[in-house]
Amino acid sequence: MTSWKKEDSLAMEDKSLDVKDEPDASPASRNTADFYRAKPVVDRRIHIMGIGNVGSFIAHALRGIPNPPPVTLLFPRWERLKEWNDSPKKLALITDGDVEVQEGYDAELAIPRIRYHGKEVGLDASSTETAGNVTILEGESTEPISSLIICSKAPYVLQGLSSVKHRLHKDSVVLFLQNGMGIVEEVNREIFPDPATRPHYMLGINSHGMHTSPDGQFTTVHAGFGTISLGILPHERDRQPDSPYMPKPKFTAPKDSPPVYTSPPDELNPEYLPPSSAKFSFTPNQRHLLRTLLRTPVLSATSFSPPDLLQMQLDKLAVNCIINPLTVILDARNGAILNNYALTRTMRLLLSEISLVIRSLPELQYIPNVQQRFDPGRLETVVVAVANLTRDNVSSMLADTRKGMQTEIDYINGWVVKRGEELGIQCAMNYMLVQLVKGKRMVVQHEIDESVPLVKPKQARADTDLDVREGVAEAAKKEKS
Repeated sequence: MTSWKKEDSLAMEDKSLDVKDEPDASPASRNTADFYRAKPVVDRRIHIMGIGNVGSFIAHALRGIPNPPPVTLLFPRWERLKEWNDSPKKLALITDGDVEVQEGYDAELAIPRIRYHGKEVGLDASSTETAGNVTILEGESTEPISSLIICSKAPYVLQGLSSVKHRLHKDSVVLFLQNGMGIVEEVNREIFPDPATRPHYMLGINSHGMHTSPDGQFTTVHAGFGTISLGILPHERDRQPDSPYMPKPKFTAPKDSPPVYTSPPDELNPEYLPPSSAKFSFTPNQRHLLRTLLRTPVLSATSFSPPDLLQMQLDKLAVNCIINPLTVILDARNGAILNNYALTRTMRLLLSEISLVIRSLPELQYIPNVQQRFDPGRLETVVVAVANLTRDNVSSMLADTRKGMQTEIDYINGWVVKRGEELGIQCAMNYMLVQLVKGKRMVVQHEIDESVPLVKPKQARADTDLDVREGVAEAAKKEKS
């Protein structure tokens, strides 16, 4: 009986080998298998930096889809990581009073590097490990990151990226979700100056409204439903002069040279001409991250081309340039700027500078209807509509100022002033507003410092940090065991 089974199995193997060797045996299946076998294996894990309201909302949404990707939360401090390890390790989202909890997250440490004048300072040499030109702090990972979503506020992006730049490679993709503009240019200048090793970038514009719940840790309230607009930025390595994403110079046909046709007459008909292929292709990591976000229904994400996304960024920038700083100066909610003649005059003076700078940008010169879209009158209509819609809300810049935290003013009105200087346009009103917001923040910071006269001694703070690190290490050992 056993010998019969062996002979039968050998005969079946011979038949299968004969079928494989036949040239007409399912060539389509072989070609399909070879096609997918040649594709690189994509790392599905998504890392999220900035576990605040926006970061928690996105992490919660990603784990709620079918076949969710692995999600790793990057915490900036030992204390925050210990709080996560001591908690049930779940993220909760409250929507219209309903609580939805997601779990299955991994957590890692990524301590932001303090930077002054483009250099990292304040590193403790006793707790660091140097690998090449990168300094790795105790407890940090060295595993590569393929997909990274940065939800930190704009002033802290450089500090956060400095902690994981050794984990990003040229095929990685980084999604920026911040207010303001000029962040990508700053990252290229300070973190990734070499285009050969620079990761790929994506930009996102978030209009969802979230705030922290007082009920418990790692709980976010989804207060306002919105959308997330996404766009992939062409990389310098992939750009070519004939790419559709590059500005086209004005073409003047030579008068003396007749046109030369190299195609047969039948193919000159526009109906038979093949569509021109774009010289910009998505990388596997870009495709994975974009598809994952687009198939997450809670995010309501939509993909746009780079020119369209740029115009949407500028629309939001113009609104933030008015509502955010004025509410900081007035220390009032968004609706305070409405129905006020003096503030309307101030708004129009600011918008005249903002509109002139935007309409003079060289990257918009080949886009139609830019002059009408960014006209001061239309921008004023948009600002008033947004202020009326969010009249009871406290702007994010005002919330940061009340806490004495660094604001995003340098990436909002400060960006307008900077680009205006490059274009030869003086933006005195916006420059004054930048200084007033910074001054208001310093006043609040001094008041906060004066209200807390007692500070822990340096040695006591060091002992506390050591206790936290030991607690995290013990928790990790228990999980492994």
